[in-house]
Amino acid sequence: MTSTSTAQTIFARLVREHTELTDIDRCIMRAFEELMEGRPQTTDGSLTVVNIAAEAGVGRASYYRSPVAAAIKEILAAPEARRPEVDELKAEITRLRKADRDLRKEKAAELRELQDTVATYANQIQALALRNAELEEDARKLRSQVDEATRGAVRPLR
Repeated sequence: MTSTSTAQTIFARLVREHTELTDIDRCIMRAFEELMEGRPQTTDGSLTVVNIAAEAGVGRASYYRSPVAAAIKEILAAPEARRPEVDELKAEITRLRKADRDLRKEKAAELRELQDTVATYANQIQALALRNAELEEDARKLRSQVDEATRGAVRPLR
């Protein structure tokens, strides 16, 4: 059973049980059906109490006093109740935003880890460069000592 037929069945039962339905009640039923079918007149098409009341041209208090409110709640509680496309798209947007936030957190953590690795490598490179400079200075000193001691008789191999 589709959500539209479920709504029609529940609304038909409501009309049978409540013979004193007012024009406001009928406006609420019509507004709900229009929202379910994705044909909003004055709202964004989201299936909310505010939008149903706005589509029906009544206040929220009138909506809640109406027996139609309980019927709508029953329709939406049905497992086969299909939401309007606007609601499905909003839910998809919410899901995608959460996925985007999760990916951004994951990538930020990965970026921090890579930056830490780069900083570690930079420190190691700097330490090795300093050690290399020390060794080159030691080698220069040793060469000069050899030159002084042998007075040029011994030449280092290259």
